[in-house]
Amino acid sequence: MAAKSPLINVMERAARKAGRGLVRDFGEVEQLQVSPKGPGDFVSTADLRSEKLLKEELGRARPDFGFLMEESGETPGRDETHRWIVDPLDGTVNFLHGIPHFCISIAVEQVSLSAGRARHDIIAGLVYNPLTDESYWADKNQGAYLNDRRMRVSGRRRLDESLIAVGLPGIGDENHQPALARIGALMAKTGGVRRFGCAALDLAFVAAGRYEGYWQESLGPWDLAAGLILVREAGGFACTLGGGDDILGTGSVIAGNDSIHGALRDILEAEEHAAS
Repeated sequence: MAAKSPLINVMERAARKAGRGLVRDFGEVEQLQVSPKGPGDFVSTADLRSEKLLKEELGRARPDFGFLMEESGETPGRDETHRWIVDPLDGTVNFLHGIPHFCISIAVEQVSLSAGRARHDIIAGLVYNPLTDESYWADKNQGAYLNDRRMRVSGRRRLDESLIAVGLPGIGDENHQPALARIGALMAKTGGVRRFGCAALDLAFVAAGRYEGYWQESLGPWDLAAGLILVREAGGFACTLGGGDDILGTGSVIAGNDSIHGALRDILEAEEHAAS
């Protein structure tokens, strides 16, 4: 059985507790589909309730850590070198429509000084799917796991055999046409493209070898932090569109194994250059 660090144990206990509430609320949302008012307000309440519970549980275990949370934003901690990065309900639109594909994402960021500059590292992460009771977790330099089973990224090397997950810009985003052009380029060269609407689970699925690669832009740090350490600890690679390493700062990510990651970059960046 894999040995979980104290941080992972804290995250998993909090996620399972919040997850029980989300499963209960998800059942209620399905019934609200026929209500004239609709489920939107209810989902917002479920999201906030999950965040409140997670903040209480994580804060009780590590009272000095700061927080960066999707709903309530940033809360500085007495410990300036560590903070929780939390998405209490990733896949909110799926949840809203009664689609059973959503999760809780929790990570720990450590800040250290390197050559006089601040270095930000994700040292632990967990993505929890409460409907399937699947817990994807990783400690830095200790590997990645699905429950108690070691995860590895897919070993496929051919794009035409590869399944690629993507994200699409929503209403109000100005990047619809560039995104569609890139997805068209991916469709022409890969075995298939999927859009499931839950970034943290997409990254967890790359780590578990279910997808060969993943690309999306305009994400928040809470969407990405836990999934990134999962991919890297499972033997995968991740960078921004353009090849940089500031994924949390830019909200742009390309992830995959050593072969597919590079091939995806080539396709996506070629399309970007063609459009400019």
